[in-house]
Amino acid sequence: MNATAKSEIQVPDTIGTPFEGGFYGGKIKIGLAICAIVWAPKAEGQITGKWLDSYTDVPGATSCFDSMANTKAMAEAGSPIAQKALAANISGFTDWCVPARDVLEMGYRYLKPTTEENYCSFRDGDNASSIPAGYPYTEADPVQTTAEAFQQGGAEAFDDVWYFSSTQYSEYGAFGQYFDNGSQGFNVKAFERRVRFVRLIPLNPSIL
Repeated sequence: MNATAKSEIQVPDTIGTPFEGGFYGGKIKIGLAICAIVWAPKAEGQITGKWLDSYTDVPGATSCFDSMANTKAMAEAGSPIAQKALAANISGFTDWCVPARDVLEMGYRYLKPTTEENYCSFRDGDNASSIPAGYPYTEADPVQTTAEAFQQGGAEAFDDVWYFSSTQYSEYGAFGQYFDNGSQGFNVKAFERRVRFVRLIPLNPSIL
């Protein structure tokens, strides 16, 4: 698990609200745990880098939801972006990681920066880990976020480019998300892509 358990925590009502060192991004399941997503401030928690310099299989980085487990496995394999995430100290918190595929998808679903039509190929947007479960995008849904700071040109906006997730696709590539139109796919590990750090805070710590 990738955050300190808390006995009581109240999440904001609105996506994009300042929260726990970053900005609230919804809820996701990690095994039996329900976790709040916290996106890092862009100025401190967004980098550009390689998933891995070599085309090496990282079997511990295949979860679609457990971002911290993936990130630790990546770091042990020599991933520059994972090592930077684990070393980050932002707003006094040190449990930042690289978002897994389903966590990254929620960044687009709830904080989409552009007004572009969504890319709607086979299952883009399908997310069994999110709460509520996410269904494939349509051209019109999701819409541009109402959180002004995350709209295109805003201080916290995701750039309309590809972002890496921490979920490995193969020895050659890792899953990613295009924040212009929501297209999902994989990118070559040795390419340089954006990464936005995230925290996952357990909301039901008694089961951990």
